Amino acid sequence: MWAELGAAGRIGRVYRRGDPAAGVDPERLGELMAALDRTETIGSTLAVCVQIATAVPLLTLSPGPGPVAAALAEAIAGRAVIALAATDEGSGSDLLGLGTRVDIGDDAIEVTGEKRWITNATQADHFLVLGRHRNGRHFTSFSWALVPASAPGVSVRPADTDLFDGSGTGHVSFDGVRLSRAHLVGRPGRGLAAFAAHIAVERLAGALWGVALCRRVLADTRAFLTSRRHAEGTLWELDSLRQRFAGCLLRAHQLQALTRELAERVSHHDTTAAALLKAASGTTVPHVLTECAQLQGAEGFASGGAQRLRTEAALFGVGGGTTEVVLSVVAGAADRLLAELGPQESASPGTTKKPETRGHDDP
Repeated sequence: MWAELGAAGRIGRVYRRGDPAAGVDPERLGELMAALDRTETIGSTLAVCVQIATAVPLLTLSPGPGPVAAALAEAIAGRAVIALAATDEGSGSDLLGLGTRVDIGDDAIEVTGEKRWITNATQADHFLVLGRHRNGRHFTSFSWALVPASAPGVSVRPADTDLFDGSGTGHVSFDGVRLSRAHLVGRPGRGLAAFAAHIAVERLAGALWGVALCRRVLADTRAFLTSRRHAEGTLWELDSLRQRFAGCLLRAHQLQALTRELAERVSHHDTTAAALLKAASGTTVPHVLTECAQLQGAEGFASGGAQRLRTEAALFGVGGGTTEVVLSVVAGAADRLLAELGPQESASPGTTKKPETRGHDDP
């Protein structure tokens, strides 16, 4: 599917001026996520989401000739799959505790460690690896490296799960993988700062996808309720079921409204706004899909049915930062967010308010 998107020019079209370094166009990103949700599995959509929102833009940190720029061009064309390899063997939320090393020499680098639950692992041409280049739990101790999947010392095994078909989720080991220094991505020591900025866009993509997924499942659920006979009418005529459905519809509209309000800010790497979106999608999508699965009764257990979607929708509260982690980010910006609840200040004639970019380096 990635190859098809690239061949059709749909990967580059997501970015402003067709350039990943310029950031995503939220409207086009939303259109793509909705189109994928209509036709693809959750796993396949996830495989695109992580690449298009995070992995591909991160490669722009190393402009100019070299292996990174070459991989970027191949990825945009759909001829190369880039797996974002950030999560280590330890807790995924403890990035400062990463054990994977990217040791940097004068002419070469060496990558050693293991990454777990990596999307696209089993189908990747390259791994974009976050690792530490020096000891200590410091924000500037981490760097990115682009590791070819074919490099000696790289081994991949599929994750032990029957969920997320099409995502290529797996575990990756790097055993003293030696590469030229040209495989460094971005400046040494800026790994976590770059990750914080670009994961914000993945959270926007997730929220846009979440709205599309909720809309699809709600439409399917309403069709089920209006067609299933009950007494002299249908299940839709039971007020208790209508109210539960309406509650889900309300939550989906709230997520859509928040996404529309914050999309431009998040596309410019406002990490606090991204945390709000991630917390909203991480609670809304699982709730809506759980309720819809219950409303569909036994039919929800059909192959590929609502119960399967409900299980996989738990991803929205885990991947890209757990709900608990992003709520901590929201709490840390409480004063700013409280102020935003006040009356809007009118812009002077002929001026526009610039997107908020504070929090660029927040984890």
